[in-house]
Amino acid sequence: MIEIEIDKLTNSIENAISGDSFETELRLLEKNDLKQISKRKGWLFDWKKEHDYDGRQVYKLFIKGNPSIIQGLVSCTKDKGFYEMHLIENAPFNKSEKRLYLGVAGNLVAFVCKLSLDAGYEGVITFKSKSQLMSHYQKKLGATHLTGQQMVIYPDEALILIQKYYQI
Repeated sequence: MIEIEIDKLTNSIENAISGDSFETELRLLEKNDLKQISKRKGWLFDWKKEHDYDGRQVYKLFIKGNPSIIQGLVSCTKDKGFYEMHLIENAPFNKSEKRLYLGVAGNLVAFVCKLSLDAGYEGVITFKSKSQLMSHYQKKLGATHLTGQQMVIYPDEALILIQKYYQI
């Protein structure tokens, strides 16, 4: 269930105070990364459990050259013709009005769209949304409501997101 607010679509991630942009990278989350990701440290989800699910890929977002400080996480799986996004979360210091960086969630969604594009799926991704956030995702991401809580980002909207964050 996706329940994150997309604060701003930026070119990478942006310091909330200075407005400076920082280039980012994403890599698969490694087992040794799990030590810094726990509910005790302010994370909402059980990322160890998510990491251990068979077939799921968990990616960490970090500022280029600084992989030890995780800015956000996303979990997804490759399906037939699309990618499914399962969980997404900003690092604790990137939440609320006091967040350090803007654009983290948008960056993570764009990355899953790029994975889909690279797999030959035209950038299509699906996810389940909290009901109260559906219109937010429609406005910010161009997502379309399918049925129930299921949403999709189709190729045209996916390409807009991908081009915002990646040079393609």
